[in-house]
Amino acid sequence: MADSSGILLIEPFYGGSHRQLTDVLSSRVEGCVVHTMTAKKWHWRARTSAIHFAQTIPQDHRFRTLFCSAVLPLSDLIAIRPDLSSLQKIVYFHENQLIYPVRKKQDGDFQYGYSQILTCLTADIVVFNSSFNMESFLGNIQSHLHLIPDYRPKDIEKLIRQKSRVLYFPIEFPVRLEVKEETSKVNKEDGPLHIIWPHRWEHDKGPDEFFECLFKLIEDGFQFRVSVIGEQFSEIPEIFDTSKERLGGRVEHWGFMPSRDAYYKALSEADVVVSTAKHEFFGVAMLEAAYCGCMPLCPNRLSYPEIFPKECLYNTPAQLLKALKRFCKFPEMAKKSSILVGI
Repeated sequence: MADSSGILLIEPFYGGSHRQLTDVLSSRVEGCVVHTMTAKKWHWRARTSAIHFAQTIPQDHRFRTLFCSAVLPLSDLIAIRPDLSSLQKIVYFHENQLIYPVRKKQDGDFQYGYSQILTCLTADIVVFNSSFNMESFLGNIQSHLHLIPDYRPKDIEKLIRQKSRVLYFPIEFPVRLEVKEETSKVNKEDGPLHIIWPHRWEHDKGPDEFFECLFKLIEDGFQFRVSVIGEQFSEIPEIFDTSKERLGGRVEHWGFMPSRDAYYKALSEADVVVSTAKHEFFGVAMLEAAYCGCMPLCPNRLSYPEIFPKECLYNTPAQLLKALKRFCKFPEMAKKSSILVGI
């Protein structure tokens, strides 16, 4: 018997913000059938997930809409499963590969961006989580395709732009944060400044710059506590282990939080949330922390100027250090500042 559900929801990398969006859609939109793969080996998911889904999605169905993240090589899936070609195909870009900062440039890197271009050409609607994400992708299509030695395609940006739009990431916040009231006096007034860094433990989130800033605070005699939480994968940059040792007793929380409740509790206990990202297309964790009462300090680049007022932005590491020194001297200013700027 054919599945009467109307929406086929595909996520090849079911983790982090990809998981959050999948869960929100499947719980809020009626008629979703979800097909996922685990959040491991991102590069292999981007290359090979189409054939997996081609084999696991039932042949007998009544789907009307296909929604997927841009990790899925959509053109491959449609080629293998032509019965899905008549569906309205919507692709959501959490991030794009045309400006992804690779540490070691290789010829194979071309294919990731090229696959996303093909996915856009195959889709009916292309959705980005920020204007920065959309413009950085569309604006780099021509230069990416220029890497092709000859027979370069033309007008691809125009074809994709006319079907593109921005839809900010939907965040579900907890209804109540009881921990905020319980811990505010002890942690936000009586103790030293509590700095939190809630990002993926990868090089593109700029951990080196963050830890260097903390070490300068220590050298200059400032007191603070720090929590470094966020998702971790099989390869963790060495800077995390060496930094934990140097930070010693200043560490409050370290590592991925075991539950969403524990995660929000950690955010609620902090005063300032810092991003040092080199690669960020929305910034879910920064908004979650701001909701929990933290004063955000973000680089004046990427998607952050779209989301946060100028009072939350810094232009250089020196400006970040200066802001943290000010809050270390007067921790209560962090809370007051977050209220004054409307966070």
